Parts: sequence; C-alpha cells; structure tokens
Amino acid sequence: MSAITLFLIALIIGLLTMPILIRIFLKMKVTDTPGGRKIHKKQTPSMGGIVIYLASMVAFLFGAYFFEIEELRYVLAAFTLLFFTGLSDDLTTLTPPQKLAAQFIASLLIIFFADIRISGFYGFLGIEEIPLWLSYSLTFVVIIALTNALNLVDGLDGLAGTLSFLNFSFLAWWFMVTDNEPYSKLCVVFLGAVLAFLVFNWQPAKIFMGDTGSLSIGFMLAVLTVLFIDSNGKLSETHPWKFNAPIASGIALMIVPIYDTSRVFIKRIRRKKSPFSPDKSHVHHFLMRSGFSHGQVVLVLGSVKLLFFGIIISATSLSDEWMIPIVVGTCILLGLRLDAFTLSRVRYLAKKSPPVLALRSVSSLSSKTGLLKKFPEEINLSEN
Repeated sequence: MSAITLFLIALIIGLLTMPILIRIFLKMKVTDTPGGRKIHKKQTPSMGGIVIYLASMVAFLFGAYFFEIEELRYVLAAFTLLFFTGLSDDLTTLTPPQKLAAQFIASLLIIFFADIRISGFYGFLGIEEIPLWLSYSLTFVVIIALTNALNLVDGLDGLAGTLSFLNFSFLAWWFMVTDNEPYSKLCVVFLGAVLAFLVFNWQPAKIFMGDTGSLSIGFMLAVLTVLFIDSNGKLSETHPWKFNAPIASGIALMIVPIYDTSRVFIKRIRRKKSPFSPDKSHVHHFLMRSGFSHGQVVLVLGSVKLLFFGIIISATSLSDEWMIPIVVGTCILLGLRLDAFTLSRVRYLAKKSPPVLALRSVSSLSSKTGLLKKFPEEINLSEN
C-alpha cells in the first residue's frame, strides 16, 4: 500500500472520529477545567491522543506488513504501552514513578527486542563503537528524556501537534531517501493522524492532546530520533543524504523540547525549587506574556525548528565536532535573544497598562453607576 494511501486513511479516520469523541466527552463532562497554570478559558475535552492512536492503528492494520516485520511489531507494542499509560494518567493521575516504570518497560522493548539504540559516537571525538552497556544506558536516557521533553512542551493550543508534525515530515522524507520504506511509511501514518488532531486543536482548541497523546507521540518521536541518529551514523560515506554530524542532527530535530526543558529545569534549580515542580515558566508561557497570541507562539517556535532543519541540511558535510557547537551555540544565542526581547515587551506592556488601583476604582465605579453598560467604548477593561 502506498504512503499516500496510508496517510489518507489515518487522516480520514481522525477527521471522522474526532468530532464524535469531542461530543462524547462534552456530554459526559470529561473535560479539562481552566484555572491555575492552564491557559484555556473554558471547559475543554482532553485525551485527543485517543483518536491519534485509533487513526494510526487502523492505518497500520490496512498496511498489514507493519506487523510482519518483527522490529516494527515491538515498536508498535511499546507505542501501545505508552498510549495506555498516558490514558491511565489522564483518567486517574499516575505518580511519576509509575509513568517512569512504563517508559522503562517500553524502552526495554525498543532497545533489546527491536535493537534500536545509539551504537556509537560515529567518529565524534574519534570514537566509533562504544561498549554495549554504555550503548544501552545512553539510549535509555535519551529515549526517556526526549519522551518527557515533548510531554512538557504540550501546554499551548497546536504547539505539540505542530512540532510533532514537522518532525514526522522530516523523518518520513529522510527514511524515504535512504531506502528505509517501512519507517518512512510509519512516519507518514503519524503525519495523517497528527494532522487530523491539529484541525481540532488549533486555537481555540476544541480538544487537547492530553498525556494520552503527548506521552505516546513523544515516545515515538524519541525512538525515531534514536533510529535516525544510528542509521545516519552507519550510512556509507558516499550516500548523498548522509549527515556527517548524526548527533548534532538528532539534537536539531528535537531542539525546541530540548531547549524548553533545559531552560525550565535550570531556572527552577536556580530558584531552589524541584526541577519537576509545575509552573508557568515554559518558553510558550514567556512568549504569551509578551503579547503573542496562541497561533503566533506556535508559528514562532515552528519557524525556529525549521531554521534548525535548514542548518543541518545546508551543512551535511560538517562533522559533529563542528555541528554540535553550531547547533547548541545557535540555540543558546536565540534563547538569550528571545528572553531579552520578551522581557522588553513585558516591561513595555506593563508601562502602557493603568495602575492596579486605577483599574479597581474604574471597575468599582462602573459596577455602581452602570457606566460600563452605557459607555462600553470609553470604559473597556478587557482592552487595557
């Protein structure tokens, strides 16, 4: 079955079933309540990852050969385990050790049974192969870190879906041009399922991804990134689409979740807080405080990801010794510039806003005299 057919199956299944799921959740009042750290303003269904899983698995069943390849069977089994872990977390709230245990088991399936792992440094620092114990340990850390990085960045309408869509697009193309058809089609299936979700998740979102989606999709992207790094590192030097910096290329693929997670953890530790304590210090929160809308924040961060795609594609001949400093350095410089811009915007908006006491006085006066009803153009608190 062609990749286009698989894409259309996942897309159509997702588009047809998502409105049904939304109606069911609204009728059952299974919704995400606004308030606290949450940005949305009304009761909104979560667990949109259910449809992503359903649409992708139906497409996989149509392309039955997915289940004939032993390696892919373990990948889909691990994906299913993380889906049900996320679903349980959305329904009952699992503890961090419980979620970590599920990720550990899923990683076992990937590393030991599917044999997808970082097998070396591919010439970085003059190191090719690494000991087996280090290969296993390093792959465990990378998969679990990247899985949770995407989970943490899922805090804004359309953000996690857009970043995932861009990653699946790049990986579908790269696996195709390197003759890895099964994984190219795997990425294409997820492209269709995620695109269907995005139609209903773009601001204002009718449904959220939830841990049901962010945990399973984050895990799948983590696994595919590891496969990309290792497959790329083992390609022939003469292959036209070999990236001579496989490690830096893998970092670039997940640059936004990596940067956001690192930034948040560093800030929390500096404030003597637990790095896992929830707050509104993520980069998307920061950008929104500077006056950007949901859609603008998604477009900014999506553009940053495309910029890094462009960097690694335009420098395929450079090794990791050059590209790791370039990728990491560019990320840090952009992050510092972004922080400086956002802080200046916040100060500017604060200066334009009337004092808090003035707002209270106007609000009190309007409630007593009815001025707000009589003259909504002159006294419009929502615009100040």
